[in-house]
Amino acid sequence: MSDNMGPGPGPYGGAQGYGEAPGYGGAQGYGEAPGWGGWGPPPAPKPGVIPLRPLDLGDVLSGAFATIGRGWKQLYGTAVAVYVLAALAVGGALVLAYSAVGEGLHEIIDLPPGEDPSWDQAQPLVVALASVWVFAVVVLLVSTAVVTAAVPAVLQDTVLGRPVVFGTVWRRAWGRVPAVLGTVLLTGLIALVPMALMMLGFVALMVSLIASLDGGGAAGGLAALGFLGLLATAPVSVWLWVKFSLAPHVAVFEGQGPIRSMRRSWDLVRGGWWRIFGISLLAYLMAAVVSFAIRQSIDVASAFPMAGGTATLDEGEDLTTFLVGMSGWFALAMVGQLVAQIVTSTFPQLVNGLLYVDQRMRNENLAPVLASAAGAPAPGPQPPAPPVAG
Repeated sequence: MSDNMGPGPGPYGGAQGYGEAPGYGGAQGYGEAPGWGGWGPPPAPKPGVIPLRPLDLGDVLSGAFATIGRGWKQLYGTAVAVYVLAALAVGGALVLAYSAVGEGLHEIIDLPPGEDPSWDQAQPLVVALASVWVFAVVVLLVSTAVVTAAVPAVLQDTVLGRPVVFGTVWRRAWGRVPAVLGTVLLTGLIALVPMALMMLGFVALMVSLIASLDGGGAAGGLAALGFLGLLATAPVSVWLWVKFSLAPHVAVFEGQGPIRSMRRSWDLVRGGWWRIFGISLLAYLMAAVVSFAIRQSIDVASAFPMAGGTATLDEGEDLTTFLVGMSGWFALAMVGQLVAQIVTSTFPQLVNGLLYVDQRMRNENLAPVLASAAGAPAPGPQPPAPPVAG
């Protein structure tokens, strides 16, 4: 099979390229052929990490872990390279910012106790910090888009049972980064309004609850209004998140642009919203638990002297000495953050990628096409049940 992932040649192309396969009735791809013996249908072919049939929860999770087992070097190697480069870029920006405003920072630190810095002293620090923050956000978005694009690039081979090659994964992923980044940004913009309203409702609720503790008369009404705002906007944000959750995988598997990928995701999710929501939420929760455990381990390790440095800036100790002393802790924290970021940015996307394949097998009879591309026997027809003995 060619590496072309457009809607025409490849097995993951758009739905218009794959009609009903002869001999397979229904969207499932399993008809009924009389005259077969046996007690049940023949097992679906499994050339790679998943059986080529509609998947259940166990198939999706086991497929995600099997993909990690087969392609962890390529997947995590790409993620480590991308995030390390991103960290170096942000670190370089911090060094440049410190070289530009370092003297002002020392002046503020050396102020006598009780004396606040003037705006003229603080302004360069605020501008430098804001500039580094914006740069870090852009770098993080781009690096996450690269890793997100690498996930379906790995899945394309593991589902078909083919060897995963780093160069092929990188070539596929890098070529689709702009489209994946576009889907992420557009999805965020579309969901921004309900998310902003949800945050305003949450703030109103908190303010009202605080006011009610002070005996505010209208606090009860404001709290109820804020709570209703949360109830009205949170489901909209979640609904949009699920509807567009398959868009990055469409962008890579089918070679579509951002807007078409989002429309395609919208159509693919139709009829399976609750299932996709539940499995995706479980994947994110599993990744969050692992990420939390990693961060907790870092916190425990930092309590030991080998974690490096002193915890406070002692009297008479300058800033440079303090930063050198904390370098061990910073390095350990960076490694922990890197591992946690890789887990949270890959595992849920692996699950979503398999849900994309599952939806197409359910609705577009993709299983015979994948079996043909993998060189496996096509899913056979389902035999009739044997007669019941009297």
